[in-house]
Order: sequence, then structure tokens, then C-alpha cells
Amino acid sequence: MIIETKRLSLRTFQEKDFADTFAIYKDNETCRYLLHDPWTSETAEDLFNVKISNSQLKRDQMLNLAVVFQNKIIGDLYVWYTDMRETVELGYSFNRAVSGNGFATEALQKLIHVLFEELDIHRIQVNIDSRNQASKKLCERLGMRIEGNFIEDYWNKGEWTMCKVYVGSRKI
Repeated sequence: MIIETKRLSLRTFQEKDFADTFAIYKDNETCRYLLHDPWTSETAEDLFNVKISNSQLKRDQMLNLAVVFQNKIIGDLYVWYTDMRETVELGYSFNRAVSGNGFATEALQKLIHVLFEELDIHRIQVNIDSRNQASKKLCERLGMRIEGNFIEDYWNKGEWTMCKVYVGSRKI
């Protein structure tokens, strides 16, 4: 799967993408609101290989897409089916060095279009840590609405976290 935008390519991960991907996920601030800790030299190879193997969106398999700008991996988009009919959840991580350039908005707008128009998805949701202001603003730029606020609903990294659920659907 290759998806093109004005400035970006979205494609499955390849072996050559390891160093750029490691640069994204070894960053403490990038991983602050993710469900996993930053990658280390001991864990990175195994975690990266999972991204390579997630090359198709199936009911029982996540899809990871590398976001490519000028032959460099600047982000990772992940999509998986939920238990609800024709519903997927999105996740994303970007290299902080490219923050503020609109890459996340551009990549996700195109992916959302493909999910609705080509894969006939009915509903897309994004669950974020309520402290993550950048993700909150991104979901709002994408035209998603808040559907839920959950108080201390998830134990992560030694603390109870609060979650916001943003939703987009064909009806919005």
C-alpha cells in the first residue's frame, strides 16, 4: 500500500527505515503519552520488526504506515479494527524535529480519506491521553469530535491516566 499526498508518501515499513524509526521512538518526550516506554538499543530491533510485519489492515492485524518526507521516515501511522463493525482506531507518532510543519495533519487527512472512501470504514476513533495537547489540537484540525472523557481509566507508566476519545465518521 502506497498513499501519496502533496509532500508525503505513506507506505509500509522496510528494513532500511530502522534508523529513522528508532530516532522517533527513542525520544522520551515522543513516548510520554504512548502506552510503551522509549525504545532502547536492546528492544528496538524486535519492536521495529513488528512494524514491518504489520503490513496489511486485517480484522486481526494492525497496519503500520511509515510517513516519508524527502526519503526520510518522519512518522508512523497505525490503524487497527476495533470490535465494532466497520470501525477502526488510529494512532500516530512523529519525529519531534518536524513538529509544526503540518505533516501529521496532511498524512492523517489522506489516510482518513482512504479509510472512508476506499476501505468503506464507517467510523474512526482516536484515544489520547487528556494531557496531550498536540494530539487534541490535531484531532480538532481533522474535524473529529470528542465523544468521551474518561477519568483515571487506564493505568500506564505507574499512574492512572485520563483519556479523551475523538471520533470521525462519514456523518461528521
